Amino acid sequence: MKLPCLNFLVAMFAAMNSVVCMASEPSPSAPKSPLASGVFEWSKLEVKATRVGARRDVFDAPTQTLGNLECHVTTVNPGEAPHAPHRHADEELLFVKEGTLDVMINGVTRQAGPGSIIFLASNDLHGLRNGGSVPATYYVLRVFPRDLAPDTAR
Repeated sequence: MKLPCLNFLVAMFAAMNSVVCMASEPSPSAPKSPLASGVFEWSKLEVKATRVGARRDVFDAPTQTLGNLECHVTTVNPGEAPHAPHRHADEELLFVKEGTLDVMINGVTRQAGPGSIIFLASNDLHGLRNGGSVPATYYVLRVFPRDLAPDTAR
């Protein structure tokens, strides 16, 4: 009599284990909806502190014509760099809102002040540093064509 009870318990444990395993498997993420037209108000953007300043995420989604379009705003404290020089396949546009940036592109460094626009072509080595005495804030627009998977490394 104890043996059927033991078999029942083993069967129940196996069934519960498979349900737990199925629940813990990552489910495929649903595709993001295309970015809709809109106004993104500065005062409503959440400010996230970073080790060198702050970041405000604006949007990150496919569009009707692009594989993905991502926009964020970075603030970098004086003397700091947001990250080490790097390169990636997508292209970026940066719009300096305030402050001064030392912009290195393929080994050549130039300064960019308020109102400056910086274009970073695909696979060009680039890096930024706040070379001024006040925080520098700039908008970043990353453009991913449909045939280029978004690079999630930031």
